[in-house]
Amino acid sequence: MKKLVLPAACAALLLQMTSCINTEREVGTSQNADKVYTPPTNTNRLSSRTVLNKVQTTHYFSNTKTKDNFILLLQGPKILNAQAKFIIVSSTGDTLRKEVMPASALLDERELEDPQAATVRDKEIAILKGMNNFFREDRFTQPAVPKTAAQPAEIDPQNWSAVKEDNKAVGFDYITVGGKERRIAYAKKLQKAVVIAE
Repeated sequence: MKKLVLPAACAALLLQMTSCINTEREVGTSQNADKVYTPPTNTNRLSSRTVLNKVQTTHYFSNTKTKDNFILLLQGPKILNAQAKFIIVSSTGDTLRKEVMPASALLDERELEDPQAATVRDKEIAILKGMNNFFREDRFTQPAVPKTAAQPAEIDPQNWSAVKEDNKAVGFDYITVGGKERRIAYAKKLQKAVVIAE
């Protein structure tokens, strides 16, 4: 019986001691050690720098041997009025392209049953679907410029000829502000990503 009483008494004593110890979080920021910690009640935790969603993929773009990283970030306090940041980073870590557009540019009205009667939630879901489809495989084309294509008037001639000369250049098509379609490609001769169609 004595063999059971001593371990039970030690266990009870240890339990009593640990229940009296305050955690660092409870008293670490308090002037009064007896005061119980209460977390801050700041409800505005979202800011313009908050990442709401991130979509990324890898694809051949600037190099035919290694894939580059294509990243689309949605930043802001709310999906509908957030900023979409489109970034291409090479396999060596160099930023090849960085573009900022409103999240509404990702909104495909064909995804909405009735665009006029769409709720905020419907539009937010359509924006998130647009993000998920942003890097679809059919948006990448090779060669970036077909041999028979004529140069568009609004495109820089130097950029156009640098990409057209490279039959291994990969083009990427996407929708920008106002529903405009844009194609970019990496011009090896110029060592940068350029717009070749708008």
